[in-house]
Parts: sequence; structure tokens; C-alpha cells
Amino acid sequence: MNEKVSPETDDISDSRRAWVSWIGWLIALVSVAGALILAGYRGLIPGIANTTETLPVDVQTLTTSTPLPIPETGSVVMPTYQQSIKVDAVHRQGNLQTIIPNRPRQDVEIYTVEQGDSVFGIASFYNVQPETVLWSNYDTLKDNPHAITVGMELKIPPVDGVYYQWQEEDTLDSVAAEFETDAAEILAWGGNRIDLTNPEVQIDSWVMVPGGKREFQQWIVPIIPRGAAGVSTGMYGAGACPGGYEGGAFGMGSFIWPTINRTISGNDYWSGHLALDIGSAPGESISASDAGVIVFAGWATGGYGNAVAIDHGNGYQTLYAHLSQVNVRCGQSVNQGQNIGRGGSTGNSTGPHLLFEIRFQGGFVNPWYVLPAP
Repeated sequence: MNEKVSPETDDISDSRRAWVSWIGWLIALVSVAGALILAGYRGLIPGIANTTETLPVDVQTLTTSTPLPIPETGSVVMPTYQQSIKVDAVHRQGNLQTIIPNRPRQDVEIYTVEQGDSVFGIASFYNVQPETVLWSNYDTLKDNPHAITVGMELKIPPVDGVYYQWQEEDTLDSVAAEFETDAAEILAWGGNRIDLTNPEVQIDSWVMVPGGKREFQQWIVPIIPRGAAGVSTGMYGAGACPGGYEGGAFGMGSFIWPTINRTISGNDYWSGHLALDIGSAPGESISASDAGVIVFAGWATGGYGNAVAIDHGNGYQTLYAHLSQVNVRCGQSVNQGQNIGRGGSTGNSTGPHLLFEIRFQGGFVNPWYVLPAP
């Protein structure tokens, strides 16, 4: 006997069949999608290959030419990283060493004089003019380059000019005028550390005057013509001659080197040292550079030590200083090349040498202009 099925039961059956159908389709779609993804990864489907190549442009793009190999182990091999964007930048090679810039010195250094030193040599070492050393040490040297002694401390400025101790009555304008420069130069020099908003300088403080200069007080032995009156031995030393010599030998105006050595040992010729310091061993023979009459023979003040001066009778005079021995006397005639003394280091001298001066009609002559080439 056939049972009747109610309409409600038929509706439930149809609903279950619909759900089963949808679930089936969903599983089928998931399976197909998975298969496609796997096929694309393995390079079976063109256009989905996952490889890269470097293009001749600024970016890295994907290509479809070469598939990635499948490792036998089944692990995934990642592509090698390459920069994808070209960046314009400054390229420089790495340097592990620290580079310290070479800035100019701004502070004053203190130098202790050693054996064999001279103002000229010290200035040359610090790359400043010898005038700067004298100007900046007037309290010690009094403009006399022969006044340096071993162990003396000298102030060495960083640039050419005058290192000056400020006085109570000083102003920026008055100091600038005294040393022939501009007040702005004093203010601008960083080493002075002057407050530009309140440019006052403390009394007794030391200030660098860049480019400053002044006249020298020359320390010289007066050489008088043979026929003139002499000078005071008390003022110029025991070597001063009474003068009044008539006749005697005359020079030819052609000079020779007074030493065997023809090299500089100390100061060269410059505005603060109007002579040559010529290398001379202790006891070495010192010769007359030209013929003439002796007008100074013996000890001289001003740091010269034992000295000899010759009047050549033609407007020229020559001076030989720091001698260990004087072998001539006042009023004596000498010939060119004749021995007049021995080399030494008397007076203000830091080592054996001969100080050699040439004068003409009261003025100084650079010996390099009249001596034969070394």
C-alpha cells in the first residue's frame, strides 16, 4: 500500500538536495582554483611565471620568460634581491681614518731658545717674518736680535704683525694707528676673543695686531771715518778708537768673503738684522774683506762681543763681530785677506759664527749684493 508523502516532506527533501548541490560546486571551484595556482607556480601556464631580469631602465620588473626551477627537496628558492629603484646620490669610498682639517693657528706659542738659535731661524721655523718675533718680544729683546740667549722664552705669534700688551690709555683706534693698521683687523682676529657687542680690551691683556708694524731701534756699533773724532768707550765699549787717523790703506770697493765658510749660520740680512751671520768655527781665521784702516778693535756693547771695524777710505766700512780674539789695533792699516781676528761666540750669541756688516756713507748694504757668489 502506497503511503502518501506530505507536501511539507517534499519541500525538505528539495531543500537538502539544493544544499548538497551548492556544496559540491563550491568544492569543485576550490579544487580548480588550487590546481590553477599550482600550475602557475610550476610554470605550466604562460604569463604566470615568477622570474625577474634586470632591465636597462631604472626599475626592476617581472618577466614571463624563464620559470623558476623546482628544488628536488620541495623547498622554495627565493629570487636574489636586487634594488628596484635607481637612486641618484653622491658616492664616496669609505675611509676609517678621521681627517682633521688644517686650520691656521690662532694662539701665541712660547718658544725656548736653544743653542745655535737665531731670530731669523726661529721665525723661519714658525713661518713668520723675523720682524714679527722682534716686535712681539720688545719687553725682552728691545729690538736687538743679538739679545737672545739660551733658555730665553720668546712669544711667537700665529701671523705676521705685533703682539702687544694693552695699556690703560689705549683704544682700538690709537693702537691701530700706532702700528699702521686698521682697528677692524684687531677686532676680526679670532684669537683676540673681543666681544664685538662690547669691544673693550682689558688692561695688561695681550692682543694680536695682524699686519701691524713699527720702526726699529737699531743696535749698532758706530763706525766713524778714519779722520774723524772717536766715540765714547763708555757708551760703545772698550773697543772704540780715538779716531783722527790720516792716510793708511784704501780699499778697492771689491769685497771678498771674510771666512772660509760661505754659508749662513743664524740670521740672514733683514730689516731687524742688517748683517749676515756667517758660519765660523771657534778659532777660525777671520780676514779683512777689503783693505783699510782699523777704527774699532775690542769689546763692543749691544751684544756684539769682541768686534773689529775697518774704514776703507772710499765711503765703505765693514764690521766683524762675536770674535774670540782680536788681532789688530786702532789706526792699523790692513790689506784685503789679512787676518784680523778669530771666530767665536762672544757677546749675545747662541753659537759660534761671524756677524758681518757692510756700510756705505752711513747706510747699510746687503752683503749679498757685493760679495762674490758662494
